[in-house]
Amino acid sequence: MARSVRAEHARYANIGGDGGVAERVAALSAHALDSHRAGQLGEAIGGYDRILALQPFAAEIHNNRGLALADLGRHEEAAESFRRSAELKPGNPQTLCNWGVTLAQLERGAEAEAKFRQAVAASPGFAGAYNNLGLVLKEQGRMAEAVQATEAAIRLAPREPAYYDNLAAIKPLAAGDPHLAALETLAADAASLSPTHRMHLHFALAKACEHGGRWQDAFQNLLAANALKRRQVAYDEAATLAHMQRIRACLSRDFIAQREGSGDPSGVPIFIVGMPRSGTTLIEQILASHPQVAGGGELGLFEAALDATRQALPGSPAFPDAAAAMSPRHFRDLGAGYAAKLAQRAAGAMRVTDKMPTNFLQAGLIHLALPNAVILHAVRDPIDTCVSCFSVHFSRGQAHTYDLAELGRYYRHYRSLMNHWRHALPSGRILDIRYEELVADPERMTRRIVAACGLHWDARCLAFYQSERLVRTASAAQVRRPIYRGAVGRGRRYENFLAPLLAELAPATEHSQSL
Repeated sequence: MARSVRAEHARYANIGGDGGVAERVAALSAHALDSHRAGQLGEAIGGYDRILALQPFAAEIHNNRGLALADLGRHEEAAESFRRSAELKPGNPQTLCNWGVTLAQLERGAEAEAKFRQAVAASPGFAGAYNNLGLVLKEQGRMAEAVQATEAAIRLAPREPAYYDNLAAIKPLAAGDPHLAALETLAADAASLSPTHRMHLHFALAKACEHGGRWQDAFQNLLAANALKRRQVAYDEAATLAHMQRIRACLSRDFIAQREGSGDPSGVPIFIVGMPRSGTTLIEQILASHPQVAGGGELGLFEAALDATRQALPGSPAFPDAAAAMSPRHFRDLGAGYAAKLAQRAAGAMRVTDKMPTNFLQAGLIHLALPNAVILHAVRDPIDTCVSCFSVHFSRGQAHTYDLAELGRYYRHYRSLMNHWRHALPSGRILDIRYEELVADPERMTRRIVAACGLHWDARCLAFYQSERLVRTASAAQVRRPIYRGAVGRGRRYENFLAPLLAELAPATEHSQSL
């Protein structure tokens, strides 16, 4: 979802009746906005606060403060800033749209939808608000309405490739579709587009070509899209891979065995870990359809709880070295702090899922801090997993997925770390759920998943696609349909183009405890 652009500082130059105050506000505004554009978000927020101390009724400053807070992930505070801005300047479509994006981040989908609808009512030509409305409707599973909203965005801004990309993620762009024709017209004039626009154009065309069985054209578009995206992201591959190696060294089998039994006893959490696009969303959707389970989505709660624990240690050592300085009390407090935050998200639920895929990095600490938590590991064919990652423009993170060789190396290190956990943790502590087995025999595997989580059987888990819960991942459209087998073997269609990836995916046998 996109937020609207920040206001220029010049518009604040004449705020207030006192000339000295006006000059100071203008100077503070210039500095705060320059800091904001430079990514110095803390400095920008401090500047906005100083302005608001002088001029508390400046709606644009509250809006910009909300943008900076949202960029820092402080969404509750951001929502309050947008609320205040909208209160001071009712009906401002940009503020309403910004507020809606933040509410969506907080998984308050109905409220986000309301703000986007207010934005388009206030400004019927606001294409970005229609696009955001389409995205939040998709997350709620209301696909027909999502298509209508996204098509409205395209009508208003027919040269915005991101809108076609969003549409292609909801419905196929088949031959004869006027939207596909419009995309191809844009492609003929691609040189006039910005790199970001070209990136979205190629991702959208890749989806359309794959739907039409034009595998070579699809992958050429994926190569172009990912190359453009890779130039936009900062990814320190050496540090990322070294971090995984350091985890294996610090959290050895002996280290974990010596610290068993010191965690919090909560059995509420169900962790679903693995690579993106490996089936984590499907597993969560199945479990969240159970009446005793609340689907938490991709939560950053464990990493936040670990960071709080780490900060309390002498010298605040970084993870994984911090583990050596943790006492039994620290492990217990880590588990209790996480469990308390999790419970706040779903009061009364017997189990709550956390499907942050990268929690695979923390599996050893999860075991020590929460020995009764369930850890489910989504496993899918390596080539299918990597090709699926390469096909997606992720909304955040996943910087390793935009280059085939980097993606292969990351996958290899991920696989090595998961094999380490299988050796270092008690047998069966991490349960592998194989995507191919799940789609081949949904009822048998679903029953096993439910039983592994200590739950009674409920047939609603088989009708997971009927759930109305918010799904905010790249698989939001897929999990609104019954299980299908079409994605199995997807990567094999592209094997002739995958040499850099295949060279890195060295053959290795995965030893695992499977469901």
